[in-house]
Amino acid sequence: MIYSPQKYAIADERMKPFIDEKEIHGFIENTKPTKERVREVIAKSLDKNRLSLEETAVLINATDPELIEEIKHGAKTLKERVYGKRIVLFAPLYVGNYCTNNCKYCGFRTTNRKQVRATLTEEQLVREVEALEETGQKRLILVYGEHPKYDAEFIADSVRTVYKVKKGNGEIRRVNINAAPMEIEDFKTVLEAGIGTYQIFQETYHRPTYGSVHLAGKKADYNYRLTGLDRAQESGIDDVGIGALFGLYDWRFELLSLIRHVNHFEACYNVGPHTISFPRIKDASEYDIPEKYKVSDEDFTRLVAILRLAVPYTGLILTAREPAEIRDEIMSFGVSQIDGGTKIEMGSYSKKEEEQNLDKEQFKISDNRSLGEIIEDLVDKEYLPSFCTACYRTGRTGQHFMEFSVPGFIKKFCTPNAMLTMAEYLEDYATPVVKDKGYKVISKNLEEMEEDDFKKKVLVRLNRIRGGERDLYF
Repeated sequence: MIYSPQKYAIADERMKPFIDEKEIHGFIENTKPTKERVREVIAKSLDKNRLSLEETAVLINATDPELIEEIKHGAKTLKERVYGKRIVLFAPLYVGNYCTNNCKYCGFRTTNRKQVRATLTEEQLVREVEALEETGQKRLILVYGEHPKYDAEFIADSVRTVYKVKKGNGEIRRVNINAAPMEIEDFKTVLEAGIGTYQIFQETYHRPTYGSVHLAGKKADYNYRLTGLDRAQESGIDDVGIGALFGLYDWRFELLSLIRHVNHFEACYNVGPHTISFPRIKDASEYDIPEKYKVSDEDFTRLVAILRLAVPYTGLILTAREPAEIRDEIMSFGVSQIDGGTKIEMGSYSKKEEEQNLDKEQFKISDNRSLGEIIEDLVDKEYLPSFCTACYRTGRTGQHFMEFSVPGFIKKFCTPNAMLTMAEYLEDYATPVVKDKGYKVISKNLEEMEEDDFKKKVLVRLNRIRGGERDLYF
């Protein structure tokens, strides 16, 4: 019998479940790659076209080592064309770890009696933000356990507090959110506080697996979580972030499901997700997950390359869950955002190193380098670190962002704004050695710009930053 996706496909409707397991398994089981077909799919992506589920399955099922290398090479080429050498930096900040869910992979699970529960007071939150600003951070994602005390008003208040904190030349210019799904009116409350992206990870799109690892709490409701970002879109939040926790189920299924989620947003809201995250399961206090679906380094690097080819204009986030050597390799395949100087123990940014207790974290992180160390490593590899927040403050979000980014125009804004924010960091926070290295990278990027009036404007603004001005952008 020939597989027909139309037989199984669920029509996309706003705020309704859209994952059809037969459809996704059908693509995995029935898509037969040939060298010619794999190369056709890579060529389509390099023309900056998003791939279909069938085309993504072609790349997933290409197991020939030669083809895998061609996929990775294609992802590297695409990243250069769309993003250049720019890498956006951010930091996670845990605001509260109370939780009513019982998720078998998470240290915050309600049955974990070893976990020390805490919620940052306003004073503590200010201290955390000041400590982050003193290192040069400009972009944060606030993380909350899923608990009634972290309702929309609480989240909105904490966002407003973060934006008010100014330490020297430091300030947080963009606050993203990772928190529980909400109702539309609640999302509106959070939006009014000036948030950037709202992240909700489905964790696993495979319904039976979802039920087996989410044992209690509101998160156990698969459909409510799956449609959470639909409600965010309905509220007016047009920058949303999706993700899957790789290692709960077959990575091929999860990868195709992420693409299906992208399809759903585009069909219903005419805009894809702003970011996709793909964390691998890491050890955690009271961790209770079998290793049947553990994702190897080889498969992990491969799936990221496929994801980059499948969604050329969606930001890919790689976190400090991964060790530095894996992050170095995967960045070349198309990652556009990483965290730096990450600490995920409650209140840890303002603590002295000897006061920190890694056993109190939600999960284990593998890259413990400081923001300064990561930036030096990036510029040594000729990446351009960026703290840019310009698009969110000029209205280039959601559908408007897609209008700029899909034709490739966004690179014209991103690289200059990255240079401006990097210059700020070099002037205010870098060591003399890193400052010298950083300006060499900026100079290299300037040399690659066309000699036109826009380049002259970039040069003028760089000089103004060296003269003491801040927060200049296009």
